Amino acid sequence: MKLIRWAAGLLAAALMAGAAHAAPVTVFAAASLKNALDEVGAEYEKAGGAARFSYAASSAIARQIEQGAPADVYVSADSHWMNYLAERKLIIAATRRDLLTNRLALIAPADSKVALKVGKGMPLAKTLGPGRLAVAGPDVPAGKYARASLTALGVWDGVSGKLVQAENVRAALQFVARGEAPLGIVYDTDAKVEPKVRIVGLFPDGTHPKIVYPAAVVASSKNADAAKFLAFMSTPEAAAVFRKYGFTVLPGR
Repeated sequence: MKLIRWAAGLLAAALMAGAAHAAPVTVFAAASLKNALDEVGAEYEKAGGAARFSYAASSAIARQIEQGAPADVYVSADSHWMNYLAERKLIIAATRRDLLTNRLALIAPADSKVALKVGKGMPLAKTLGPGRLAVAGPDVPAGKYARASLTALGVWDGVSGKLVQAENVRAALQFVARGEAPLGIVYDTDAKVEPKVRIVGLFPDGTHPKIVYPAAVVASSKNADAAKFLAFMSTPEAAAVFRKYGFTVLPGR
């Protein structure tokens, strides 16, 4: 514990020393991280650093990096899109680390009376009635996790024609929050930051690949502070913020 505090103090001192002249670290991150990372960024600023964030679907920002967008750090909501960049040598492989995990949730508008137990053969299509199920698109991690779970539970065929697909998980969340969809599938952490929805149930972890958030420094980054921000996301201060928003923090390497 003393060693962790010493390392955190050393990192803070280094940040303070270089902050006056350093350009902000540009972080491209999965949309589901917005609330938590905004607060982590504020903590980083208190420690003397500076960061700015761009949020979208992991797939979208990975392709932006591939096309030359000026990012310093990439944080994905699954391993696939991090692997996609790694295979193209667009991240610094030695900096890659898995930061967080999450849960997948079935949600409804806050005033909805829907009651449904998430499980094998659940009557999801019947519960939807004429309405649609809000999910992230098929290339988006949350959308892929949703399809995997629905398939494992034996209900995909019944609802695959009743989807409204959003560009990212936060957009899917808003379909339900606005009452435009009676049900949706998002991350547990998304539902917890939106008062206009409620969680109907959580999907069993074994029904989809493990939800993991990997992060890495982008290979084209010229910002010397990129590695510092990446390290800051593993400090006790950042971990406390992530836990506050419902993420499970993975142990450091």
